[in-house]
Amino acid sequence: MTAYIVRRLLLIVPTLFAIMVINFVIIQTAPGGPVEQIIAQVTGQGADITQRVTRTGAGDTLGPQAGTGRGAAPTGQYRGAQGLDPEFIASLEKQFGFDKPLHERFLKMMGNYLVFDFGESYFRNRSVVDLVLDKMPVSISLGLWTTLLTYLISIPLGIVKAVRDGSRFDIWSSVAVVVGNAVPAFLFAVFLLVLFAGGSYLDWFPLRGLTSDNWSQLSWPARIVDYFWHIALPVMAMVIGGFATLTMLTKNSFLDQIHQQYVMTARSKGLSERRVLYGHVFRNAMLIVIAGFPSAFVSILFTGTVFIEIIFSLDGLGLLGFEAAFNRDYPLMFGTLYFFSLVGLVLNLVGDIMYTIVDPRIDFEARRQ
Repeated sequence: MTAYIVRRLLLIVPTLFAIMVINFVIIQTAPGGPVEQIIAQVTGQGADITQRVTRTGAGDTLGPQAGTGRGAAPTGQYRGAQGLDPEFIASLEKQFGFDKPLHERFLKMMGNYLVFDFGESYFRNRSVVDLVLDKMPVSISLGLWTTLLTYLISIPLGIVKAVRDGSRFDIWSSVAVVVGNAVPAFLFAVFLLVLFAGGSYLDWFPLRGLTSDNWSQLSWPARIVDYFWHIALPVMAMVIGGFATLTMLTKNSFLDQIHQQYVMTARSKGLSERRVLYGHVFRNAMLIVIAGFPSAFVSILFTGTVFIEIIFSLDGLGLLGFEAAFNRDYPLMFGTLYFFSLVGLVLNLVGDIMYTIVDPRIDFEARRQ
């Protein structure tokens, strides 16, 4: 097992490198980069450009006549740059590092990332690490509670559906599973918001934030209640939208194991149905479900919360990533991509290790031979 873990850790390096190369080339060569964002501000809003460029750190390169149309038009590399001073465009390119070839920018970026130096955001004037750490509590809260509740609901429900396959309970619960699978989580979020958060009906839950404004002044019991009060609807929307797949996976896994020969042998020995189900079937049936927990958590944490955070005004990683992509904030985009890709690859390895913990009979070394 040790040799397998070492090989998987070594494989992370080329995999992560390939992910960064592909995304870097696609994003950097796409139109609408940070230079064009600044040009759009110059040509579209005029008076707001000083604040915008100062936030990027390029304010020192702007002269009093920058953006006034002085000088010849640029070569057409940037849309909307006609009539702007070429020196102004060149200063922006230098400020953002676009005066260097593509491969040099990539190698420099990867060199910094190897020591976890992710730089500063173009448009927020803060380091990428500080921004991620600042937004992390919101996303961890959503991801952790959603994953925990999803497993606590889906696994028992899937087991009961498998044991009572074809019964009325199985049929009616399948309706809920189909609805949960068909309707995206953000639609449930809108429904819950309208129904329970001051829409057209009840006003039981807050509309925004992870805690109240006076949270720091509350006692610890009141803080805990306030925290769960704020997070109840977002987590409920994500659980409703995400429990269907895991429920059916659990049911089908149990159904497959229930009809195996070893189950019939156990029953023929006179073991109770409960002993057969939880003493023999459970470990084999839950192998794929439990081992998939790390990847499920990462998926919910980093990819499943964007619309939920927007709807409930939760300032987390999903909203941060959306804004970074919208504003072409390259340090924030690539920094978070590198870190979360690395976390995802490591957790995939953790998932494989969990297979061997759940079922010690699995031997990855034997599979390789």
